[in-house]
Amino acid sequence: MSKRAFITGVAGQDGSYLAKLLLNNGYEVLGTDLPHTCEHPWRHEELGIRDRIRWIAMDLSHVESIRSVLHDCKPDEIYNFAGQSFVGGGMEDSLHTADSTAMSVVRLLEAIRWECPDVRFFQASSSEMFGDGTISPQNEETPFAPRGSYGISKMFAHCMTVHYRTAFNLHASCGILFNHESPLRAIHFLTRKVTATLARIQCGSQETLEVGRLDARRDWGYAGDYVQGIWRMIQESEPGDYVLATGETHTVRSFVETAAQAAGMEIAWDGTGMNEIGIDRRSGRILVRINPDYWRPPEKIVLQGYVSKAERTLSWRPGVAFEEWVRRMVETDLNRVKSGAILK
Repeated sequence: MSKRAFITGVAGQDGSYLAKLLLNNGYEVLGTDLPHTCEHPWRHEELGIRDRIRWIAMDLSHVESIRSVLHDCKPDEIYNFAGQSFVGGGMEDSLHTADSTAMSVVRLLEAIRWECPDVRFFQASSSEMFGDGTISPQNEETPFAPRGSYGISKMFAHCMTVHYRTAFNLHASCGILFNHESPLRAIHFLTRKVTATLARIQCGSQETLEVGRLDARRDWGYAGDYVQGIWRMIQESEPGDYVLATGETHTVRSFVETAAQAAGMEIAWDGTGMNEIGIDRRSGRILVRINPDYWRPPEKIVLQGYVSKAERTLSWRPGVAFEEWVRRMVETDLNRVKSGAILK
Protein backbone atom coordinates (compact mmCIF):
# COMPACT_ATOMS: atom_id res chain seq x y z
CA MET A 1 0.00 0.00 0.00
CA SER A 2 1.37 3.41 -0.96
CA LYS A 3 1.98 6.06 1.66
CA ARG A 4 -0.23 9.12 1.84
CA ALA A 5 1.38 12.53 2.28
CA PHE A 6 -0.32 15.84 3.01
CA ILE A 7 1.48 19.06 2.02
CA THR A 8 0.46 22.54 3.14
CA GLY A 9 1.68 25.18 0.73
CA VAL A 10 1.65 22.52 -1.98
CA ALA A 11 1.56 25.08 -4.81
CA GLY A 12 4.73 26.88 -3.71
CA GLN A 13 8.29 26.21 -4.81
CA ASP A 14 9.14 23.67 -2.10
CA GLY A 15 5.70 22.10 -1.98
CA SER A 16 5.75 21.56 -5.75
CA TYR A 17 9.21 19.97 -5.85
CA LEU A 18 8.38 17.79 -2.86
CA ALA A 19 5.08 16.71 -4.40
CA LYS A 20 6.89 15.56 -7.54
CA LEU A 21 9.49 13.70 -5.46
CA LEU A 22 6.81 11.92 -3.45
CA LEU A 23 4.76 11.03 -6.53
CA ASN A 24 7.88 9.57 -8.13
CA ASN A 25 8.34 7.48 -4.98
CA GLY A 26 4.84 6.03 -5.24
CA TYR A 27 3.05 8.25 -2.71
CA GLU A 28 -0.50 9.44 -2.86
CA VAL A 29 -0.17 13.23 -2.49
CA LEU A 30 -2.82 15.49 -1.00
CA GLY A 31 -2.34 19.18 -0.45
CA THR A 32 -3.76 22.56 0.36
CA ASP A 33 -2.84 26.14 -0.45
CA LEU A 34 -4.40 29.57 -0.87
CA PRO A 35 -7.51 29.50 -3.09
CA HIS A 36 -6.05 31.58 -5.95
CA THR A 37 -2.94 29.38 -6.15
CA CYS A 38 -5.06 26.23 -6.22
CA GLU A 39 -6.94 27.57 -9.23
CA HIS A 40 -3.76 28.31 -11.21
CA PRO A 41 -0.94 26.03 -9.98
CA TRP A 42 1.59 27.10 -12.61
CA ARG A 43 4.46 25.28 -10.92
CA HIS A 44 2.55 21.99 -11.07
CA GLU A 45 1.90 22.59 -14.75
CA GLU A 46 5.61 23.14 -15.44
CA LEU A 47 6.50 19.97 -13.49
CA GLY A 48 3.77 17.92 -15.18
CA ILE A 49 1.99 16.97 -11.94
CA ARG A 50 -1.11 19.17 -11.96
CA ASP A 51 -3.60 16.33 -12.30
CA ARG A 52 -1.80 13.97 -9.92
CA ILE A 53 -2.43 15.88 -6.68
CA ARG A 54 -5.64 15.74 -4.69
CA TRP A 55 -6.53 19.24 -3.53
CA ILE A 56 -8.13 19.62 -0.10
CA ALA A 57 -9.68 22.81 1.27
CA MET A 58 -8.33 23.50 4.76
CA ASP A 59 -8.43 26.66 6.86
CA LEU A 60 -5.20 26.91 8.85
CA SER A 61 -6.70 29.70 10.94
CA HIS A 62 -9.18 27.27 12.52
CA VAL A 63 -8.07 24.15 14.35
CA GLU A 64 -11.47 22.52 13.79
CA SER A 65 -10.96 22.69 10.03
CA ILE A 66 -7.51 21.11 10.35
CA ARG A 67 -8.79 18.36 12.64
CA SER A 68 -11.63 17.54 10.24
CA VAL A 69 -9.27 17.25 7.27
CA LEU A 70 -6.73 15.11 9.13
CA HIS A 71 -9.50 12.89 10.53
CA ASP A 72 -10.82 12.23 7.02
CA CYS A 73 -7.49 11.98 5.16
CA LYS A 74 -5.46 9.97 7.69
CA PRO A 75 -2.05 10.88 6.20
CA ASP A 76 1.17 9.03 6.98
CA GLU A 77 3.30 12.14 6.59
CA ILE A 78 2.58 15.88 6.82
CA TYR A 79 4.87 18.54 5.39
CA ASN A 80 4.23 22.15 6.37
CA PHE A 81 5.32 24.89 3.98
CA ALA A 82 2.36 27.17 4.64
CA GLY A 83 2.71 30.75 5.82
CA GLN A 84 4.68 33.81 4.84
CA SER A 85 7.65 32.83 2.67
CA PHE A 86 9.01 36.29 1.87
CA VAL A 87 11.04 38.02 4.58
CA GLY A 88 10.10 41.47 3.33
CA GLY A 89 6.42 40.61 3.55
CA GLY A 90 6.81 39.97 7.25
CA MET A 91 8.01 43.53 7.73
CA GLU A 92 4.89 44.87 6.07
CA ASP A 93 2.25 42.84 7.93
CA SER A 94 3.38 41.47 11.27
CA LEU A 95 -0.08 40.33 12.34
CA HIS A 96 -0.59 38.22 9.22
CA THR A 97 2.94 36.83 9.44
CA ALA A 98 2.56 35.85 13.09
CA ASP A 99 -0.76 34.11 12.48
CA SER A 100 0.08 32.36 9.20
CA THR A 101 3.68 31.44 10.06
CA ALA A 102 3.60 30.89 13.83
CA MET A 103 0.10 30.20 15.16
CA SER A 104 -0.91 28.03 12.18
CA VAL A 105 1.84 25.59 13.18
CA VAL A 106 0.48 25.32 16.72
CA ARG A 107 -2.96 24.58 15.31
CA LEU A 108 -1.47 21.91 13.05
CA LEU A 109 0.42 20.31 15.91
CA GLU A 110 -2.63 20.38 18.18
CA ALA A 111 -4.76 18.77 15.47
CA ILE A 112 -2.08 16.10 14.90
CA ARG A 113 -1.92 15.43 18.64
CA TRP A 114 -5.63 14.58 18.70
CA GLU A 115 -6.35 13.13 15.25
CA CYS A 116 -3.20 11.35 14.05
CA PRO A 117 -0.48 11.25 16.75
CA ASP A 118 1.49 8.60 14.84
CA VAL A 119 1.92 10.77 11.73
CA ARG A 120 5.37 12.05 10.76
CA PHE A 121 5.46 15.85 10.63
CA PHE A 122 7.89 18.24 8.98
CA GLN A 123 8.16 21.93 9.80
CA ALA A 124 9.98 24.29 7.45
CA SER A 125 12.15 26.43 9.71
CA SER A 126 14.42 29.18 8.42
CA SER A 127 17.98 30.47 8.64
CA GLU A 128 16.38 33.84 9.44
CA MET A 129 16.09 32.53 13.00
CA PHE A 130 19.86 33.26 13.26
CA GLY A 131 19.58 36.65 11.58
CA ASP A 132 20.80 38.99 14.34
CA GLY A 133 23.30 36.66 15.98
CA THR A 134 27.06 36.79 16.32
CA ILE A 135 28.10 33.26 15.28
CA SER A 136 28.86 32.14 11.72
CA PRO A 137 28.59 29.57 10.25
CA GLN A 138 25.45 28.28 11.95
CA ASN A 139 24.45 24.72 12.87
CA GLU A 140 21.67 23.08 14.88
CA GLU A 141 23.22 24.20 18.18
CA THR A 142 23.70 27.87 17.26
CA PRO A 143 21.55 30.15 19.47
CA PHE A 144 18.63 31.79 17.71
CA ALA A 145 18.61 35.57 17.42
CA PRO A 146 15.86 36.46 14.93
CA ARG A 147 15.22 39.94 13.64
CA GLY A 148 11.85 41.05 12.33
CA SER A 149 8.45 39.41 12.56
CA TYR A 150 9.28 36.74 9.95
CA GLY A 151 12.32 35.36 11.79
CA ILE A 152 10.57 35.65 15.16
CA SER A 153 7.50 33.80 13.86
CA LYS A 154 9.67 31.06 12.36
CA MET A 155 11.49 30.66 15.67
CA PHE A 156 8.21 30.38 17.57
CA ALA A 157 6.95 27.70 15.16
CA HIS A 158 10.27 25.85 15.40
CA CYS A 159 10.27 25.89 19.20
CA MET A 160 6.64 24.78 19.39
CA THR A 161 7.43 21.87 17.07
CA VAL A 162 10.26 20.82 19.39
CA HIS A 163 7.92 21.25 22.37
CA TYR A 164 5.21 19.01 20.89
CA ARG A 165 7.86 16.45 19.98
CA THR A 166 9.13 16.21 23.54
CA ALA A 167 5.88 16.79 25.45
CA PHE A 168 3.59 14.58 23.35
CA ASN A 169 6.09 12.20 21.72
CA LEU A 170 5.24 13.28 18.18
CA HIS A 171 7.50 12.36 15.28
CA ALA A 172 8.01 16.05 14.45
CA SER A 173 11.16 17.30 12.70
CA CYS A 174 12.36 20.74 11.64
CA GLY A 175 14.50 21.58 8.64
CA ILE A 176 16.41 24.81 9.21
CA LEU A 177 16.47 25.82 5.57
CA PHE A 178 18.95 28.31 4.18
CA ASN A 179 18.18 30.14 0.93
CA HIS A 180 17.25 27.72 -1.83
CA GLU A 181 16.32 28.80 -5.33
CA SER A 182 15.07 27.40 -8.63
CA PRO A 183 13.14 28.30 -11.78
CA LEU A 184 10.00 27.90 -9.64
CA ARG A 185 10.95 30.73 -7.28
CA ALA A 186 8.38 33.56 -7.15
CA ILE A 187 9.44 36.62 -9.10
CA HIS A 188 9.55 38.95 -6.08
CA PHE A 189 12.55 37.05 -4.69
CA LEU A 190 15.95 38.52 -5.60
CA THR A 191 17.21 35.53 -7.58
CA ARG A 192 14.14 35.28 -9.83
CA LYS A 193 14.00 39.05 -10.17
CA VAL A 194 17.56 38.96 -11.49
CA THR A 195 17.08 36.05 -13.89
CA ALA A 196 13.71 37.26 -15.16
CA THR A 197 14.96 40.81 -15.72
CA LEU A 198 18.11 39.65 -17.52
CA ALA A 199 15.94 37.44 -19.73
CA ARG A 200 13.77 40.45 -20.60
CA ILE A 201 16.86 42.57 -21.29
CA GLN A 202 18.26 39.90 -23.60
CA CYS A 203 14.94 39.70 -25.43
CA GLY A 204 14.65 43.48 -25.73
CA SER A 205 11.64 44.05 -23.48
CA GLN A 206 13.48 45.73 -20.57
CA GLU A 207 16.55 47.96 -20.33
CA THR A 208 18.13 47.62 -16.87
CA LEU A 209 18.20 45.54 -13.71
CA GLU A 210 17.88 47.40 -10.40
CA VAL A 211 19.36 45.86 -7.26
CA GLY A 212 20.49 46.85 -3.76
CA ARG A 213 23.78 45.97 -2.05
CA LEU A 214 25.94 44.04 -4.49
CA ASP A 215 28.27 42.73 -1.79
CA ALA A 216 25.58 41.16 0.43
CA ARG A 217 26.32 37.44 0.78
CA ARG A 218 23.96 34.46 0.85
CA ASP A 219 24.22 30.71 1.28
CA TRP A 220 22.21 29.83 -1.82
CA GLY A 221 21.33 26.29 -2.87
CA TYR A 222 19.00 24.50 -5.27
CA ALA A 223 15.46 23.81 -4.04
CA GLY A 224 15.29 20.40 -5.74
CA ASP A 225 18.18 19.25 -3.55
CA TYR A 226 16.59 20.56 -0.37
CA VAL A 227 13.35 18.60 -0.72
CA GLN A 228 15.46 15.44 -0.91
CA GLY A 229 16.88 16.32 2.51
CA ILE A 230 13.42 17.12 3.83
CA TRP A 231 12.06 13.76 2.75
CA ARG A 232 15.06 11.91 4.18
CA MET A 233 14.69 13.42 7.64
CA ILE A 234 11.08 12.25 7.83
CA GLN A 235 12.15 8.70 6.97
CA GLU A 236 14.46 8.58 10.01
CA SER A 237 13.25 6.39 12.88
CA GLU A 238 13.83 9.23 15.35
CA PRO A 239 12.71 12.84 14.72
CA GLY A 240 15.18 15.69 14.88
CA ASP A 241 16.26 19.06 13.57
CA TYR A 242 18.63 19.55 10.64
CA VAL A 243 20.32 22.47 8.94
CA LEU A 244 20.05 22.20 5.15
CA ALA A 245 22.50 24.50 3.37
CA THR A 246 25.44 24.44 0.99
CA GLY A 247 28.06 25.73 3.41
CA GLU A 248 29.17 28.17 0.70
CA THR A 249 28.30 31.83 0.20
CA HIS A 250 28.11 34.01 -2.88
CA THR A 251 27.59 37.74 -3.23
CA VAL A 252 24.73 39.35 -5.08
CA ARG A 253 27.40 40.67 -7.46
CA SER A 254 28.56 37.12 -8.18
CA PHE A 255 25.00 35.96 -8.72
CA VAL A 256 24.32 38.78 -11.19
CA GLU A 257 27.57 38.08 -13.07
CA THR A 258 26.84 34.35 -13.29
CA ALA A 259 23.26 34.92 -14.44
CA ALA A 260 24.32 37.50 -17.00
CA GLN A 261 26.90 35.13 -18.43
CA ALA A 262 24.24 32.43 -18.76
CA ALA A 263 22.10 34.96 -20.63
CA GLY A 264 24.92 35.72 -23.06
CA MET A 265 26.14 38.94 -21.47
CA GLU A 266 29.36 39.86 -19.68
CA ILE A 267 29.32 42.55 -17.01
CA ALA A 268 32.05 45.09 -16.25
CA TRP A 269 31.56 47.17 -13.10
CA ASP A 270 32.16 50.90 -12.85
CA GLY A 271 31.79 53.29 -9.91
CA THR A 272 31.31 52.62 -6.19
CA GLY A 273 28.53 52.37 -3.64
CA MET A 274 25.12 53.49 -4.82
CA ASN A 275 26.67 54.98 -7.95
CA GLU A 276 28.04 51.66 -9.19
CA ILE A 277 26.74 50.38 -12.52
CA GLY A 278 27.14 47.18 -14.49
CA ILE A 279 27.99 47.56 -18.18
CA ASP A 280 27.79 44.92 -20.90
CA ARG A 281 31.34 44.56 -22.22
CA ARG A 282 30.12 43.70 -25.72
CA SER A 283 27.49 46.35 -26.34
CA GLY A 284 28.45 49.03 -23.83
CA ARG A 285 24.88 49.14 -22.53
CA ILE A 286 24.21 49.79 -18.85
CA LEU A 287 22.65 46.58 -17.59
CA VAL A 288 22.66 47.05 -13.80
CA ARG A 289 21.94 50.05 -11.59
CA ILE A 290 21.70 50.45 -7.83
CA ASN A 291 18.27 51.46 -6.56
CA PRO A 292 18.48 53.28 -3.19
CA ASP A 293 15.08 51.82 -2.24
CA TYR A 294 16.66 48.34 -2.20
CA TRP A 295 19.78 49.41 -0.27
CA ARG A 296 20.06 47.76 3.14
CA PRO A 297 22.63 48.29 5.91
CA PRO A 298 25.39 45.64 6.10
CA GLU A 299 24.33 42.54 8.01
CA LYS A 300 25.98 41.77 11.35
CA ILE A 301 26.88 38.23 10.32
CA VAL A 302 26.83 36.07 7.22
CA LEU A 303 24.12 33.41 7.22
CA GLN A 304 26.09 30.31 6.25
CA GLY A 305 24.97 26.81 7.14
CA TYR A 306 27.08 24.00 8.56
CA VAL A 307 25.57 20.71 7.40
CA SER A 308 27.64 18.02 9.10
CA LYS A 309 24.61 16.54 10.92
CA ALA A 310 22.58 16.16 7.72
CA GLU A 311 25.60 14.75 5.94
CA ARG A 312 26.32 12.27 8.72
CA THR A 313 22.76 11.17 9.57
CA LEU A 314 20.86 11.63 6.31
CA SER A 315 23.73 11.09 3.86
CA TRP A 316 22.63 14.39 2.35
CA ARG A 317 24.69 16.95 0.52
CA PRO A 318 23.54 19.50 -2.07
CA GLY A 319 24.11 18.06 -5.53
CA VAL A 320 23.52 20.90 -8.02
CA ALA A 321 26.36 23.42 -8.20
CA PHE A 322 25.78 27.18 -7.98
CA GLU A 323 26.60 27.86 -11.64
CA GLU A 324 24.34 25.04 -12.80
CA TRP A 325 21.15 26.05 -11.01
CA VAL A 326 21.68 29.71 -11.92
CA ARG A 327 21.98 28.62 -15.56
CA ARG A 328 18.76 26.62 -15.26
CA MET A 329 16.93 29.65 -13.87
CA VAL A 330 18.16 31.92 -16.63
CA GLU A 331 17.42 29.47 -19.45
CA THR A 332 13.93 28.80 -18.10
CA ASP A 333 13.16 32.52 -17.89
CA LEU A 334 14.55 33.09 -21.39
CA ASN A 335 12.21 30.39 -22.71
CA ARG A 336 9.30 31.90 -20.80
CA VAL A 337 9.94 35.38 -22.19
CA LYS A 338 10.38 34.11 -25.76
CA SER A 339 7.12 32.18 -25.52
CA GLY A 340 5.22 35.21 -24.23
CA ALA A 341 4.45 33.66 -20.87
CA ILE A 342 3.54 35.90 -17.94
CA LEU A 343 6.40 35.71 -15.45
CA LYS A 344 5.14 34.88 -11.94
